[in-house]
Amino acid sequence: MAKVPSSVVAASGLVGGYGVARWTRKRQLGGVVLAAAGAAAAQQWRERAGGRAAGALSVAYVAAFAGSHPLAKKVGAWPAVFGVAGAVALASWAVADRRG
Repeated sequence: MAKVPSSVVAASGLVGGYGVARWTRKRQLGGVVLAAAGAAAAQQWRERAGGRAAGALSVAYVAAFAGSHPLAKKVGAWPAVFGVAGAVALASWAVADRRG
């Protein structure tokens, strides 16, 4: 079975985490989705690109989550989430998925 690219896992974690939190009205459930996808993506990043790259991409993932909040005040919640998810997916693809 083919592995799902880490860029898709990471972007799905950001979008899915927000979606779950919004639709269930339980932020903790969204956080579980966000954390689970982040951990899965970090494991793939480590396997494909090494520890340093995994660390940098993990920081980018957390920064994207945090950065989506002030960005949402300017452009709206969903555009902010999709924007940061796209940025993380692009970084993940460039660092870890492009080679495989």
